[in-house]
Amino acid sequence: MANLVIDIGNTLTKFAIFDNDNLLHAEHFTNINADTLTNLLKEYPIKKAIISSVKKDKDKEAWQHILQTKTQLTYFNAAMAIGIQNHYLTPQTLGLDRLAAVTGAKYLYPNKSNLVIDGGTCITYDYIDGEGNYFGGSISPGLTMRYNALNYFTSGLPVVKADGDFNDGYGNSTVSAMQSGVQNGIKYELSGFIENYSKAGKQLNIILTGGDSIFFDTLLKNSIFAPYIKIEPQLVLKGLNAAIQQHND
Repeated sequence: MANLVIDIGNTLTKFAIFDNDNLLHAEHFTNINADTLTNLLKEYPIKKAIISSVKKDKDKEAWQHILQTKTQLTYFNAAMAIGIQNHYLTPQTLGLDRLAAVTGAKYLYPNKSNLVIDGGTCITYDYIDGEGNYFGGSISPGLTMRYNALNYFTSGLPVVKADGDFNDGYGNSTVSAMQSGVQNGIKYELSGFIENYSKAGKQLNIILTGGDSIFFDTLLKNSIFAPYIKIEPQLVLKGLNAAIQQHND
């Protein structure tokens, strides 16, 4: 029997189906309906399901009631982050997606220090040491949010999208100047955080996850940190799967 793992984020709802640690299926939706979920449950023999949500009204979605009748449904919480010693001063405000990500990092790379960089709506930086101690991290605006903010909060700057081919040190037009400011700004931010955490932990794993993880890897491809970077686009989902396996076994 498989596990169904659901991560409800600010922008997307992500689904994954695991057979133990093996990822069988993954997809994401901007809007999920009951019919889509019902078809998914027909295709795979799912016994257990876990939901993590950054939204406060986590029980609002009608499709969640289908899971309650069809599976052993669990909502991810801090007590399920097995192996994590959480030293966050306000644990009740810690995003469950961040906690699931460090849970996944600890499960995949035990006994090592891990810096998790999640490139989603926001960019989050979360560090967990080799003993499983988690003290917190940082949150900054994400790639798309930065571009949108430049247009929204000014009267003259256009709507510009990220360009993976832009690699200049400065811009020589308004569009390229925006690309330089956003993309080089993120590159310098990433490098600064990685350098800072590298001083704290030996054998530091740099784990990029989230929708912009591949883009961030491109930004860092020529940096001294490139050999230490690991790409785990499904890290949050893997962390949730690890949590439900360890919690119920």
